[in-house]
Amino acid sequence: MVQPQTLLNVTDNSGARELMCIRILGVSNRQYAKIGDVIVAVIKRAVPSMSLEKSEVIRAVIVRTCKELKRDNGMIIRYADNAAVIIDQKKNPRGSRVFGAIAQELRQLKFTKIVSISPDIF
Repeated sequence: MVQPQTLLNVTDNSGARELMCIRILGVSNRQYAKIGDVIVAVIKRAVPSMSLEKSEVIRAVIVRTCKELKRDNGMIIRYADNAAVIIDQKKNPRGSRVFGAIAQELRQLKFTKIVSISPDIF
């Protein structure tokens, strides 16, 4: 589960490397975010000479969490890190590649462009 002040890795090639969650979008006063939720985050570390810079406020969608995810068929999935993909206002990814595995629940949540550029879907 991701809450405000949580650090997340960035799994795309947009130029950011680490994010800190500021706010969880959607239902008001929600404390925790899970896979597929959109958050407002600030960039803590970035690659030099890229379009995104440190301390820039952006939106991102969570694609991996350390907290286990239980599916309807009884399967439990747990990832090694908390990770997110940076998106724009229309829910399109800002980078052109996604590194690492993502959960298939993103397909049901209409993040089809992120799913299509991802190498592994679990």
